[in-house]
Amino acid sequence: MGKIYKHHLFWPLSVLAALLLFNLFYSPDFFSITMHDGHLYGSLIDILNFGAPLILVAIGMTLVVATKGIDLSVGSIVAISGAIACLTISKGADQNVMGLILTSVLIAVGLSLFLGAWNGLLVSVGGIQPIIATLILMVAGRGIAQLVTGGQIITVTSAKYAYLGSGSLATLPFSIFVVAAVLVIALLLTRKTALGLFIESVGCNPSASLMSGIRANGVILSVYVFCGLCAGIAGLLLSSNVSSADGNNAGLWYELDAILAVVIGGTSLNGGRFYLTGTVIGALIIQTLTTTIYMIGVPPEITLVVKAFVVLAVCLIQSDSFWAVFASRWKTRHYPGEKEGIHHVS
Repeated sequence: MGKIYKHHLFWPLSVLAALLLFNLFYSPDFFSITMHDGHLYGSLIDILNFGAPLILVAIGMTLVVATKGIDLSVGSIVAISGAIACLTISKGADQNVMGLILTSVLIAVGLSLFLGAWNGLLVSVGGIQPIIATLILMVAGRGIAQLVTGGQIITVTSAKYAYLGSGSLATLPFSIFVVAAVLVIALLLTRKTALGLFIESVGCNPSASLMSGIRANGVILSVYVFCGLCAGIAGLLLSSNVSSADGNNAGLWYELDAILAVVIGGTSLNGGRFYLTGTVIGALIIQTLTTTIYMIGVPPEITLVVKAFVVLAVCLIQSDSFWAVFASRWKTRHYPGEKEGIHHVS
């Protein structure tokens, strides 16, 4: 039982289960799933579908955090990716031509890779602190997205593009398969090759890693490129789901939710060991929490406050230091003599 309690997934899974049970008691049909026109519908399906972009961004963020870095620009990359894709499609005479859809997707993905590489070069070669390097693109990227959209919401009518975010495959949302593919690739690269050890080594001690023959700059560059790729794909899912691109609001605060998902999943912001499966659970917790808040009718003006308090509670529950201080204070209050070295002999 002690090993289960100390497992890095114990508390995230417990919190997720508690949220789901609360929803079940509040709304008895929360777990009900129905089939309509060959597609599955239900609250659980919606959580997976709407949470797919956040999961993607959080997966990329996990590898960046593992190198003791941070990427504040992912929300802007999400907005830029969706804006470029929708702009390209909107310029076509026939928006359902497969060649046009593929071109728009490739341009968006290519630009996302470039932006990720830009962040990586600033951090690895330029020696700029990650929070500053990515803050530059966070601010400038949001402006670029608005320039691409002309400050307006670009709407597209392509059913084939909409399939990315709202289509179904084998009765499940297609976005779930996209997330599963990215997660499997990330797990294979980091757990079945030496890349995962290189990332953790660079996060623990980049100088020692360099002396051991690991090219720290190359590792750092690669994780930022991958993070940009994940954000770009998330932007495609997000914009295709609503068949539009909003340079101002698309991906807004995604960087903060992604960081929270990483921390909830058990990965330390100090770098080193990382847990991709924990990150996925953390992202599901955030999406389930968002769904719960909307379902119980919490006023919109205090939604973020409630969300912040719940996330704070989750992080404290997982903190060994918090429990150590709590146990020490409890012991001092109930057994004050022990702290002073006083022993009562009967």
